[in-house]
Amino acid sequence: MSYFSELALQFIDGQWRPGSGSWDIVDINPYDGEKLASITVATVDEVDQAYRAAERAQKEWAAVNPYARRLVFERALRIIEDREQEITETIIAELGGTYLKAAFELALTKDLLRESMQLALRPEGRILPSAVDGKENRLYRLPVGVVGVISPFNFPLFLSIKAVAPALALGNGVVLKPHQDAPIVGGTLLAKVFEDAGLPAGLLNVVVTDIAEIGDALLEHPVPKTIAFTGSDRVGRHVATVAASHFKRAVLELGGNSALIVLDDADLDYAVDAAVFSRFAHQGQVCMAANRVLVDRKVLAEFTEKFVAKIASLKVGDPKDPSTQIGPLINSTQADSITAQVDQAVAAGARVLLRGNTVGTLMDPVVLTDLPADSPVLRRELFGPVVLLVPFDGEDEAVALANDTPFGLSGAVHSGSIERGVQVAQRIETGMIHVNDGTIHDEPIVPFGGEKNSGVGRLNGESTVEAFTTVKWISIQHGRSRFPF
Repeated sequence: MSYFSELALQFIDGQWRPGSGSWDIVDINPYDGEKLASITVATVDEVDQAYRAAERAQKEWAAVNPYARRLVFERALRIIEDREQEITETIIAELGGTYLKAAFELALTKDLLRESMQLALRPEGRILPSAVDGKENRLYRLPVGVVGVISPFNFPLFLSIKAVAPALALGNGVVLKPHQDAPIVGGTLLAKVFEDAGLPAGLLNVVVTDIAEIGDALLEHPVPKTIAFTGSDRVGRHVATVAASHFKRAVLELGGNSALIVLDDADLDYAVDAAVFSRFAHQGQVCMAANRVLVDRKVLAEFTEKFVAKIASLKVGDPKDPSTQIGPLINSTQADSITAQVDQAVAAGARVLLRGNTVGTLMDPVVLTDLPADSPVLRRELFGPVVLLVPFDGEDEAVALANDTPFGLSGAVHSGSIERGVQVAQRIETGMIHVNDGTIHDEPIVPFGGEKNSGVGRLNGESTVEAFTTVKWISIQHGRSRFPF
């Protein structure tokens, strides 16, 4: 099937239909500018219809035996496996993702679906003792009801399903709004997979729209009890504020400015490989990407020579070419913004070790070093193929540099001594950090999330159960209570 012709619609209450807004979101191939689809935006009224449909369907779904619920996810997994080539081609066309990126995203997606099968069986009740004679305290773990999900453009299939599938598995309904630059991969493709897997109508709704059309309707609507948002810290702050003002939970996975630290006893060849992948996977458009590579001065010269040489060998070009390692950025606005930030850093004193051209959405890798201590790019997320090489003297300075950022999502430490690496890792203010590995990792049973401006809350495993369920206390008095009046 042609996903771009058949799925360029809204999916509300089990029906595929056009939006009723007055304008269209145009889905563009970021590499060649080809128009892939045109989707008329959903309105505030259609957001309401989606939430009401999820609310109606959820009550019956929550009563379904969890062993029966998990069959939907088994079927969804088989569908994705059967359609892997078509989905790969869609990721390449809509996102500018390379074959490597598509394979990586699909592997994560399939692992998440396998975990969702288990999540359906995960919620457990408890019986707690009471100080009152004859009283029984029961704690029931229940679905929150309906979850609103807002997903980004960089890994939209995985980062949509990361919230959608567990929320459904735990007995909730869902309304998903994908990013405007990834409406198919991040939205309606997922709806099609679950529809074909036999998910009851109305449980999953996808609204393709924009804040210019609906404002904060997706956040303020009275039905959803939890909002799961993945995106920038700027938008995340707004989501958190609106959610809190309406007494909703917000699970926020936001940006990062990860540091990969190379200590003086590291395996340099291995550290180079880890650093290059950690920075340039999907053109650097990864929240966990290593924006900064911190290297002990004792090994700086050798590391730099090998690091720059490997980056210079990366192939930039058409993502449909299986040998391409760096494809286009998501749009020209992003490419222009990253290029401008590089220009500003160089003008302020940064030294260029490697730099090519930016042509349209294609940007050659950039390596900068000797940045002034107050350089803004050292503390912000760079969503593009730019890496900052920062020398340090000793572990204390490495830790101080790594922590000198408002973000704290991921990181890595390379050392010939595992325990030394762990000791340094413990000092880094980040939600996740990896010893002798890259910065880009996500495993379905390990809590995923950040500190500081990188987010609030965690997903995966038991953290997901906490995010998408609530606890209800029911006490039972056996015999008669005594009341003071």
